[in-house]
Amino acid sequence: MTQAATPTTDTVRRLVRSLLPDGGGPRITPVAEGGEHFTWFVGARHVLRLAPDRETARRRRRELRLRDLVRPHIGVAVPVSIAHGEWASGLTYTLDTLIPGDSGEQQDVSAVGEADLAGLLTGLREVPERQAEALGVPRVRPRSLEALRTAAGRAAEQLAAADEFDPARLQQLTAPAAVQLAPQPGAAFLVHHDLKGEHLVVSGDGRVRGVLDWTDAAVGDPTEDIAGLALAVGAPAAVRAATLAGYGARPCLRGLWLARCDTLTRLADGLRRPDVGPLPLLRAQLARAWEAILLERVTELR
Repeated sequence: MTQAATPTTDTVRRLVRSLLPDGGGPRITPVAEGGEHFTWFVGARHVLRLAPDRETARRRRRELRLRDLVRPHIGVAVPVSIAHGEWASGLTYTLDTLIPGDSGEQQDVSAVGEADLAGLLTGLREVPERQAEALGVPRVRPRSLEALRTAAGRAAEQLAAADEFDPARLQQLTAPAAVQLAPQPGAAFLVHHDLKGEHLVVSGDGRVRGVLDWTDAAVGDPTEDIAGLALAVGAPAAVRAATLAGYGARPCLRGLWLARCDTLTRLADGLRRPDVGPLPLLRAQLARAWEAILLERVTELR
């Protein structure tokens, strides 16, 4: 995958000037979150995203069509593109409307916001799979929770040596429980597949107003989105939202343990490699996913 040169502020300014009538006036500032993207705020009403490579450009083109497909179903806003094209040879840009609100990393979700998330999960089940796949959305096999448990066990020992985590907590997920939490056959729907906090737009009253960045969407295991919400808003809120959306105990617990295993391996990787992500964020996600919930205390897996 060929990496393009990083666009300069002048590059962005010239592009904005060609797209907006007042393109010379709006303040242009880079978005701090989402370091894998080249993303800029354009004034108070728009966001400009530049694809850094051809693979991202391909997924961005697909995302434009996918957003139109999911918009009628999910009950929260998705960005609207007012212009798109290429900012360099083979590399796309999209100029999107800005959904008002704060990042889910900065603003807590209220009880009503949890209902918004439930509507999102419910709506994704209603998106026709064949239409999504016709747009090029890939079908992804469910991950093995037992394989994740094994990797998380190694990570937990590394984190224990760094005084970051008590590995005894992982013993709650036994090998038989991992088998019992396997996905149900045929339970494949459209999933956002990257529901982290920065991709949720939350208003000051805790309502979820929008969901950003659909480039990783796939047809697959819906518990991946429950896992994403556990990282973004915490395990209790994620499980409450999933329960409101009609998911039972087992898919909720599967999503919870997907998130917990992921947070262990990511933090262990982050301690070794700074490119994995900022350590404060990885620690915050681990803390959210490992919040205790009543469901795991009252559900017996045989």
